[in-house]
Amino acid sequence: MVPVAVTVADGVDASTVVPALQRVGMAVDRVLDALGVVTGSAPEDAVAALREVPGVAHVERQRQVGLPGV
Repeated sequence: MVPVAVTVADGVDASTVVPALQRVGMAVDRVLDALGVVTGSAPEDAVAALREVPGVAHVERQRQVGLPGV
């Protein structure tokens, strides 16, 4: 699973695309309606399918940053 952030298209309520995102394999962590963003994780091979969900404007793999020794 890779962490992803899904940005919904202008005028689309983020919570309305959640069921379709889940159907293609995304495990949803947070729905940020005010920002139009849904965060969570998805299998690597499902990322392309997330981009095809109606109402989705952009899908981005989230980067994880860590400090050495922490």
